[in-house]
Amino acid sequence: MNSRITMGLAALLLLGAVFVGYWGLVLSRQPAPVAEAPAAPAVALEKTVAIAEDQTRQAVVVLLHDVPPFTPLTAADVAVEKLRSAPAGSLASVEQVIGRTPWRHLRAGTWLNEESFQAGGALARMIHSDERALTVAVDEVIGAAGQLLPGDYVDVLLYLREDASNLQQSAQIVVPALRVLGVGDQYGLTNDGQPASPALNAEEKIKQDQRRVAARTVVLAVPEKLLSRLMLATQVGTLRLAVRSSEEQRLAKYWAGENQSPAQLEKANSQLFQFTQLALAGAQKTPSSAASGAAPRPAVEIIRGNQLSQQTP
Repeated sequence: MNSRITMGLAALLLLGAVFVGYWGLVLSRQPAPVAEAPAAPAVALEKTVAIAEDQTRQAVVVLLHDVPPFTPLTAADVAVEKLRSAPAGSLASVEQVIGRTPWRHLRAGTWLNEESFQAGGALARMIHSDERALTVAVDEVIGAAGQLLPGDYVDVLLYLREDASNLQQSAQIVVPALRVLGVGDQYGLTNDGQPASPALNAEEKIKQDQRRVAARTVVLAVPEKLLSRLMLATQVGTLRLAVRSSEEQRLAKYWAGENQSPAQLEKANSQLFQFTQLALAGAQKTPSSAASGAAPRPAVEIIRGNQLSQQTP
């Protein structure tokens, strides 16, 4: 009896061992489940970042292909691109350019601004119709030691040496309160408030400032009625540019539309003397005429080129 029970238990244990071994073998052959990263949150994060970045970009109208001059633009010629930083003065919508005619040839990829549709250069757009832009040669002394900037106002002084055509050395303000348009290759703003020079990065700005300090030319905005006066002054004597104070707010008044009145210009012209009469003191009398008390004879002016002399008959 005991032997039969023992054999039955042994057989039962054997079957259990076989079953457990088979089940373990089956489980060992199944691949372990791989933990999958949640894809949905990552995709949502990328979309959020893209939307936020798109909102910070600025729209710029660019040309899709070359456009010849004097050809009206159509919707097929332009497209809107979004840039991290829009160029200064660029147009942002297609409606601003459709139907407008460029005055010069424009290449594909060009971003459009108001200058694309205006004739003339930047300097011509920095003055009004009653002004002229005149370049004056300067050096470190004439140009205020290189400290002039576009937008400053200066008085033009003239110094005359004593010579045969000028009896005594003299100095005077030839033209007062002229606006500085540019110094060297650095220019200010056009009349529409846009920079006349292209935008520069920090390194290029430093190089431009260095060239400005060493500049040998200054461009001045001269009222048309005083243009010939300044031109004559540049040929007969030594010029100096005297910087006026910013407290006068002349640039602010200019942008507000206040210009010199015709009366002021006429007053400035009425003070224009012949350069032989600019001496600080009057012409000296000769001893013979002073002793005799005879009335002085009128002098006759003789002009030879840009030289002016006086002779008494």
